[in-house]
Amino acid sequence: MEKTNAIRMLDQKKIKYNTYEYPHEEGVCVDGETVAKLLNQNPDMVFKTLVTVGNDKRYYVCVVPVKSELDLKKAAKAFNVKSLEMIPVKEINNITGYIRGGCSPIGMKKAFPTIIDESALLYENIIFSGGKIGLQIEMNPKDLEKLIRVSFKEITRSDV
Repeated sequence: MEKTNAIRMLDQKKIKYNTYEYPHEEGVCVDGETVAKLLNQNPDMVFKTLVTVGNDKRYYVCVVPVKSELDLKKAAKAFNVKSLEMIPVKEINNITGYIRGGCSPIGMKKAFPTIIDESALLYENIIFSGGKIGLQIEMNPKDLEKLIRVSFKEITRSDV
């Protein structure tokens, strides 16, 4: 397995994790629910990493269950900014160092403020991108606090 920035950071801090690889076509992004099925995992504990930009022109990272939708209003309030919007897909690599479908909350080019939906705390472990398409990391969500500036708040839409 090729080591990504996310894996290197976990190893460096000696944080316990598991990895899963799933089959994919090179450069083809697979949605999170499909990833959960491919890994035979509960989709409620599989999370996706979304990058937003605030009205203050700063970047904010949101990690939400793959079956949920990010509530931009709740997330903006949680980050204490007036408004947030998703960054254009073509900017993901420049901003994070990762590609669409392989964006991990760990090991981005810069440390951006990150909020993980509080539903992550219902599980001993959650699963999220390991930094490239086809690679997922499973770990205790609270251990992320040892790596990145993170908090847990409700940031998903409840009407979906």
